[in-house]
Amino acid sequence: MSSFTDATIADMRAHGGKVTEGPLAGRPTLILTTTGAKTCTKRTTPVNYSRDGDRYVIAATKGGAPTHPAWYHNLTAHPRVTIEVDGESFEALARVSDGAERERLWNGHVRLLPNFAEYPGKTSRVIPVVTLERAG
Repeated sequence: MSSFTDATIADMRAHGGKVTEGPLAGRPTLILTTTGAKTCTKRTTPVNYSRDGDRYVIAATKGGAPTHPAWYHNLTAHPRVTIEVDGESFEALARVSDGAERERLWNGHVRLLPNFAEYPGKTSRVIPVVTLERAG
């Protein structure tokens, strides 16, 4: 993991799931742990989220890069993930949304996190929107 990722995760774990410093401070952020698509190694990263009822919504923007983030490839290969949010940790099932649902979720995500509106203009790919629902 990068020093930024390590520092952000440590900050969140020390403060009940809240980011208190750095560029993610004050933004709704969860800790996502996926299983590597090829390696099957656990990978952990902080990700901004919005909500859709009981589901958490994340967007695979990678800052508008031309490729998807590694965590997206991991959760499409292994949709059972672990999330840490608001000081609680639990397993969730990841599902990539499409069509009208994707548009609705994306629009809600951008309303909460306006900086996400710039990412589609930086890339030719459709940015995936993923829901995370607590596993039963």
